[in-house]
Amino acid sequence: MNAVVNAPDALQNSTMQMDDCDKPRDVCNHAHTLSKYDQYLEKNVILCYYAHAKNKTINETCRKYKEKTHLEVYDIVLIIVCTIIILENLLVLLAVLRNKKFHSAMFFFIGNLAFSDLLAGSAYIANISLSGSKTLQLVPVQWFIREGTTFIALTASVSSLLAIAIERFIALTKVKVYGSSKTCRMFLLIGACWVTSILLGGIPILGGNCIRDLDDCSAVLPLYSKKYILFVVSIFTLILLSIVILYVKIYLIVRSSHQEATNSQAYSLLKTVTIVLGVFIVCWLPAFTVLLLDSFCSMHFCPVLGKADMFFGFATLNSALNPMIYVLRSKDMRREFLRVLCCWGVLQSGRPAERCLVQLKSSSSLEHCTNKYEHQKTPIMPTCTTCV
Repeated sequence: MNAVVNAPDALQNSTMQMDDCDKPRDVCNHAHTLSKYDQYLEKNVILCYYAHAKNKTINETCRKYKEKTHLEVYDIVLIIVCTIIILENLLVLLAVLRNKKFHSAMFFFIGNLAFSDLLAGSAYIANISLSGSKTLQLVPVQWFIREGTTFIALTASVSSLLAIAIERFIALTKVKVYGSSKTCRMFLLIGACWVTSILLGGIPILGGNCIRDLDDCSAVLPLYSKKYILFVVSIFTLILLSIVILYVKIYLIVRSSHQEATNSQAYSLLKTVTIVLGVFIVCWLPAFTVLLLDSFCSMHFCPVLGKADMFFGFATLNSALNPMIYVLRSKDMRREFLRVLCCWGVLQSGRPAERCLVQLKSSSSLEHCTNKYEHQKTPIMPTCTTCV
């Protein structure tokens, strides 16, 4: 009986959903008559451009996205990964802020990298949360903010790697200790990193998009211009080449040094560089390839563009691995990590907070959070042994 009663309601709901997907046709025709910036707040414009970019009809695109009401397993895994990114980079920032020993230029650069990676993880979670069926509920300006924030965060992360390479190279070619000029250089590099990232991520919302030019629309990011996608790929490629060149020069400088233990320093540096560049290339090359392909190919001839989300998700792993490469290779930072974790365990157990001031000397130093160190009032840090 209930099935009989509910059948008309189900039919009515199905008809309403169909009507919702049929309505935007006239809206698309109307949207094309508006100026570029007038379309920024126009509803259903997203649907029109997605249908064209994905090589689908408006009805097919509408129904496809309306069916995505729940997170898929892939999305849940990405959210978990991004949560790990946020937590580990938050730990890096906490370690740098807590310990005055780390209030130096190189650790500030590492902190900047951690902050950009933390922002990247947060932006990607927000992006996933506003995807699926919610995509069609957005107006273009909201869509630009959603995608632009992710671009800004990821660009800042990559730019931070370049800033660290630049600082290392300058520090090796100049023998002066850090003074006002080098502090100024540090803030200039960090500022340039974020200004560049904001400008690069903000180009589309400022007008560098494909609205009113459907043929120039990206298949991966339907409101982005193919020219803009190609420009971003070119910038990222230049950053990668710059990092490679700088690290090669750094290695040659250390290799040619006549100081003691030159060989061990050189090989240690080479190992770090190999890990950094290897992880960067492995994580980003698939995404760069898809974006480059997107600049010259349509969804009809290149169906792999429909799987672009998987490549972007894989590229996000770089933000998770950066703390391990740039921070965990520092003995001092490892000790501070353990001290922060030890402090957390001590406070949770209700024991005296003074134990948090105890320096941790190795991975087994957690056992030093015992009664014999309860009266230790100041941390004891050895000479900085950062090898990143």
